[in-house]
Amino acid sequence: MPPAAAPPLDLPHALQQALALAEQAIGLTDPNPRVGCVLLSPAGQLLGSGHTQAAGQAHAEVMALRDAAARGHDLRGATAVVTLEPCSHHGRTPPCCDALVAAGIARVVVAVQDPNPQVAGQGLARLRAAGLQVELAAPAVADAARELNIGFFSRMQRGRPFVRLKSAISLDGRTALPDGRSQWITGEAARADGHAWRRRAGAVLTGIGTVLADDPRMDVRLVPTSKQPLRLVLDPRGRLPAAARILQPPGEARVIGPGRADLPALLAELGAQGVNELHVEAGPVLSGAFLAAGLVDELLVYQAPLLVGEGRPLAALPPLAALGDAPRWRLVEATAVGADLRLRLRPT
Repeated sequence: MPPAAAPPLDLPHALQQALALAEQAIGLTDPNPRVGCVLLSPAGQLLGSGHTQAAGQAHAEVMALRDAAARGHDLRGATAVVTLEPCSHHGRTPPCCDALVAAGIARVVVAVQDPNPQVAGQGLARLRAAGLQVELAAPAVADAARELNIGFFSRMQRGRPFVRLKSAISLDGRTALPDGRSQWITGEAARADGHAWRRRAGAVLTGIGTVLADDPRMDVRLVPTSKQPLRLVLDPRGRLPAAARILQPPGEARVIGPGRADLPALLAELGAQGVNELHVEAGPVLSGAFLAAGLVDELLVYQAPLLVGEGRPLAALPPLAALGDAPRWRLVEATAVGADLRLRLRPT
C-alpha cells in the first residue's frame, strides 16, 4: 500500500508552522530578522518549507523554494506563507520577491510588514504588480511575528537595540550577598533558560563590577547555538584583568569605556553596528543606570524561593519623593522554570 498523503494545511496552521520555523533561526540570522516560510499547493498540501540562514546566506523564501524543488514539486499556482514581508532590494542576496514570482507562486500571505525602510511595503507592492494575490495575516499573528523580531523592529524604527535587563533575585529582592557573591540564587533550569534568552541577543553587556566579583564568561553554553553574541564589558577606568574569562573564546568580546551618561550613545552605536537585541546582565549600579535613564524595554527576572536578608538589590535607584512616583511595569509573563519563577515585564 502506498503511504497516505499528508492532510492539507489550513492557513492558520500554515502560519503557525511558519512561525515555528522562524523560531529555529534564533541564534543564527543576526543582524537579519528571523523568518519562516511555508509553501502550499492549491489543495493545501505542504510543498516546501524553510527559515532564514546566517547573514549573507539564503532567506526563508529561497530555502522553501529549494526544499520544494528537491521534492520535485511544481509551484505554479502555489501559496507562500511568510512571517515577514519578502525583501524587494538587492542586499547580500537577491530580492525574494523576484524568486517567488519566477517560481510561479500565485498567492502570498504575510504575517507582518518589514520595518526596514528598504522594504517597508515595497515588497508587497512589487508582488501585486507582478499579478500575485497578496494578503496580510490577522493581527494576533502579526503580533507574534513582530515579537519574534522585536529587536529588528527596534533597530529599524528607533535606531537602537531592544534592551532586555536580566536579573536573578530572592523573594526579598536580593541579587547577591553583601560581598557580591551571587552563585547561585536560582537553580539549573533557570540558568539554562537564561542562556536561551542570551542566545536571542546580538550582544550581552555587563559591568566591570560583575566581572571582578564573579569572573563570568557571559557566553551561551547551556543551550545549543550557532552563533555567540558579542560580549561587552563597560569598564571606564580600565580595570579588566587580561585573564578574565569573558575575554576567552568562544565568540568575540569588547571593552567599552563610556560613563553612565553615554548609555544612549552606546545604544545608538550598537544599533548602527547591527545589534538587534541587547541583553544586560549587570550589578545594581549599571542596572540602575539603565533603568533610571528609561532605556530598559523588558525586565527578565528569575525569582528564587529563598530569603537572603541583607544583600545587594536588583538596581541602585535614586530615592523617591512619593510611592506614586515609582515607575510602573506591565507583567507580560509569569512562568515556573524548575523551582524558580520567570517574570517578564515591560514599561506601562
